[in-house]
Amino acid sequence: MNLVTLLPFIVLIGAMFLMTRSAKKKQQAAAQMRDHLVPGTGVRTIGGMYATVKEIGEDTITLEVAPGVHAIYAKNSIGAVLDDAEYNRIVHGIGDDLTIDTPVVPDDASSLTLDKDADKTADEAGTDAPKLDLGKKDEPKADEPKDGETKGEEPKDGKADGEAGAK
Repeated sequence: MNLVTLLPFIVLIGAMFLMTRSAKKKQQAAAQMRDHLVPGTGVRTIGGMYATVKEIGEDTITLEVAPGVHAIYAKNSIGAVLDDAEYNRIVHGIGDDLTIDTPVVPDDASSLTLDKDADKTADEAGTDAPKLDLGKKDEPKADEPKDGETKGEEPKDGKADGEAGAK
């Protein structure tokens, strides 16, 4: 066998080795992170929930997800350990700079209109705005002809509904 035919196999085996090595490094880093947890640390689970560590067992961890609410999770469900500043910024909103000159977005859309009488009804504002009729249109009664028909008109082919050969 010559080297040209073995080269693709060598490259493939090398790529597989490098991929498994990087995956092992990531797993070891995650395990080390979980082993260094202490009570009171802020964490994010792999599901995206933020909580505070209360107790650490051998394979489980007790998290406080809300004040007075405790939940037991597997240790490997911890996705990230957060430092105190980041945890307080995300969970409690502490440390956000509120002096930024961004416009404040109102909770309702009524303040986005330019009309100074937006809170008033059409009668209170003194306008004669037409009222919209959002109800259903009345359907024609059984004895009245529908649109485009005249009363007493027979079908063009001479056959009535219900007869043999009627469409």
